[in-house]
Amino acid sequence: MNIRPFRNINRRKTKVISVGNLKIGGENPISVQSMTNTLTTDIQATIKQINEITDAGADLVRVSCPDKESTDALKKIASSVNIPIVADIHFHYKRAIEAALNGADCLRINPGNIGEKKKIKEVIKAAKDNNCSIRVGVNAGSLEKDILEKFKEPCPEALVESAIRNVNILENEDFVNLKVSVKSSDVFLSIGAYKQLSEKIDYPLHIGITEAGSFLPGTIKSSVGFGALLLDGIGDTIRVSLSDDPVQEVKVGNEILKSLNLRHRGVKIISCPSCARQGFQVIDTVKILEQKLSHIKTPITLSIIGCVVNGPGEAALTDIGITGGGKGNNMLYLSGIQTEKVLTNNIIDKVVEEVQRKAAEIENN
Repeated sequence: MNIRPFRNINRRKTKVISVGNLKIGGENPISVQSMTNTLTTDIQATIKQINEITDAGADLVRVSCPDKESTDALKKIASSVNIPIVADIHFHYKRAIEAALNGADCLRINPGNIGEKKKIKEVIKAAKDNNCSIRVGVNAGSLEKDILEKFKEPCPEALVESAIRNVNILENEDFVNLKVSVKSSDVFLSIGAYKQLSEKIDYPLHIGITEAGSFLPGTIKSSVGFGALLLDGIGDTIRVSLSDDPVQEVKVGNEILKSLNLRHRGVKIISCPSCARQGFQVIDTVKILEQKLSHIKTPITLSIIGCVVNGPGEAALTDIGITGGGKGNNMLYLSGIQTEKVLTNNIIDKVVEEVQRKAAEIENN
């Protein structure tokens, strides 16, 4: 059921770039990415994790390349997965060149940290020759010394100056297949930097609150920061940075986009917090359904409400709905219409059946 959102977000118009076969910027969907935390030299473990990240709904994945052994491993990794690879490079220009040669679709670098101009030119040439994009990645924790001395501390203006400087380095070499990030672990600093930068360049922006923390605080910080930017139309690709399983980063990222009607992938569950009026155990039911429906990629809305106070109203706005009733008789709604009573013990199986049926119906039309 397609419900018109209360507010349509007008995204900032940006250039379109290519990261492998993925288009970023312009009117293309906002992409979700994560980063592996395996040793890149452990090829099979890294491939396994990338496949898990892909299955969770990521559009691209970043892989750290701290040494030659890692960039050598990248060749096998890139050829074994079905998602664009971003090679994470710091300082050593040869790692960037090797990554481009070994199948990376994007290089995450800070050109100002690469060194002399000759080295930067070699990296740019390798990127051009291998159809590799570049992300200019500026972090509050690793600003150039002169910029930090000028502004005394990390601030939005410092991050933006660093970003513009490094973008100019690439532009001067006629390289424009790039995106930019200006990240900080501080929500306000990140928001301020991205808002200022969005007024100065039209390249796609990769947004994130870096080093956000463990699952719960990191999810909250990222949601606050992303929400403030995305509601203003800022952001073309996102990464939620959590001290947790990268799969969780992807799930949170997708949920943030779904909450703003910026992405429609998988089952969107609307559920109540439960109270003494509930006709069945809402919390346990939702947890089980999240697991059993995690493989569904088709956009479907599902309401799980424990009583009739808000249940019928929510069910009227979703594809499938369950509203709690007395004596274990709960009501199933399909496309907002009351369909049949469902016993409490049968809720899980019935909802899974209806979601799978709806998914098949949508896919076949």
